[in-house]
Amino acid sequence: MTSIIVIPARWGSSRFPGKPLAMLDGKPLIQWAWERAMECEKASKVVIATDDKRIADAVKKFGAEVVMTKPSHPSGTDRVAEVATLYQADTFVNFQGDEPFLPGKEIDRLLNAMDGAPIATLSRKILDCSEENDPNVVKVVCDLDGFALYFSRSLIPFLKNKNLNYSVQAHVGIYAFCAWALQKFVSLPCGILEQVESLEQLRALENRIPIKVISTPYQTLAIDCPADLSKAEQKLKLMKEPS
Repeated sequence: MTSIIVIPARWGSSRFPGKPLAMLDGKPLIQWAWERAMECEKASKVVIATDDKRIADAVKKFGAEVVMTKPSHPSGTDRVAEVATLYQADTFVNFQGDEPFLPGKEIDRLLNAMDGAPIATLSRKILDCSEENDPNVVKVVCDLDGFALYFSRSLIPFLKNKNLNYSVQAHVGIYAFCAWALQKFVSLPCGILEQVESLEQLRALENRIPIKVISTPYQTLAIDCPADLSKAEQKLKLMKEPS
């Protein structure tokens, strides 16, 4: 099975314009994501997909392969789907450019665990209670077979019974798509739940396309706004300290 990792990168983020080129420890965020993706052993290629010349010029400097895509794409997945028309692969991974700490081996584990699912993604335990009510931290609940029931920016499930040992799960921004599922996904109109929550993965659930969720032990940190960059700098400092 051949797999290609695509890292979508656009300049015009409403919460953090120019985010792909924001610097973290002397390197742009997009380079951090590319280096993590390059650690993946199962992927035959890693491509950065952008519509901005500033980003394209920057990624060429550190040796990444870049594809210029249409500026009209409404989501990163649509940008990945355009790249999929240029390359042949069984699976395409949409790896967000704002996940600087997820190891490449976790992408390998995601691909290995798909097991025929049309779409697969990762989740992690929420250990910091402040994240439970943070709308930038997307929560996910699953059925008994590990398939997503719902994603939300709100806390789900509502923890009424405090006596139960339940760990709230946060969604990690990475998706592995079978090639046919990727093209099916981008052909569908935006659903009402997707629009209300501003979460594109709900389009799949609204159309009964299963999403398998695999738990990762890594406490990742998605950088959605400038304040998250400060958190990333602190996390990186702790990682560098001798144990």
